Amino acid sequence: MEMHQIRCFLAVLAIGLGASAASAETLVIGGATRTFITQFPDTRPAPLVIVLHGNTQTGADVMTRTSWPEVAKRERFGVIFPDGLNRAWADLRPHGKRAGRVAPKGTDDTAFIVALIGKYVADGTADPKRIYVTGLSNGGAMTMTLACARADLFAAAASVIMNLTDESASACRPSRPVPMLIMNGTIDPLIPYQGGKGASRFAVEGFWSAEKTLAFWRRVNGCEAQDAAATDLDDRDQSDRSTVTLISSHCPPGRDAVLYRVNGGGHRMPSHLPDARFPGIATAFFGPQNHDIDGAETIWAFFKKFP
Repeated sequence: MEMHQIRCFLAVLAIGLGASAASAETLVIGGATRTFITQFPDTRPAPLVIVLHGNTQTGADVMTRTSWPEVAKRERFGVIFPDGLNRAWADLRPHGKRAGRVAPKGTDDTAFIVALIGKYVADGTADPKRIYVTGLSNGGAMTMTLACARADLFAAAASVIMNLTDESASACRPSRPVPMLIMNGTIDPLIPYQGGKGASRFAVEGFWSAEKTLAFWRRVNGCEAQDAAATDLDDRDQSDRSTVTLISSHCPPGRDAVLYRVNGGGHRMPSHLPDARFPGIATAFFGPQNHDIDGAETIWAFFKKFP
């Protein structure tokens, strides 16, 4: 979606959202002009969720293909959809261990997101005690990067269709516990649930398993190593060829670490909305999308427990 198309879309969106109108904005960081879309309620200060797109996507893509705008409007929190440079995020993995696009050399996306938060906290729009971050794929890796580098800023985080690697885990030193939600599909061809290298020809090797990634955040948060429970959720859409199991943890109060295992799910965010312009092609390349839960609804239900 080109910038003029984004602005036209936002003008239409604003009519429907009223006080929660979305707007395209810019911020100069390190000499680079960074772009992002915001949607805030009229209540100030409001909780703020940063939503990070996947590789090759933009903030407008994840805004229009997830339910985050409608959830934010209903629940009266702010949401920001930033754009990565070259449609990628500079997370903790080395360039050679990433598939797809990479951010330009020297990009500091942590500084960008920290500056975004600072801007809206300073003017009273965002509540500094209720800042959350989530992302999918490359955005999920950037979510964990932010939790590693600036745990002091976030009340909770959620990573979708992404696992840690040796490099990202060794560079991760959170200053304090961060409640973490992980949501991964068991037949993801890019980020394999069991770790290693995915089945896609675009996949790269070296990923941890989802369970090992969960264990890492359990250690960070002081949780017990064993699962507290594995609960199969209702199979609301039996045509999507997938189900969801919630794996919970025994953690100290306010330090949860949970895993939503999408059984038979691909490299897709669960949602009641299609996550691609051509869902059939997306399924062929990335596997099935689950419709039993909605990713944004599920993540916000987790976030709002941690003010």
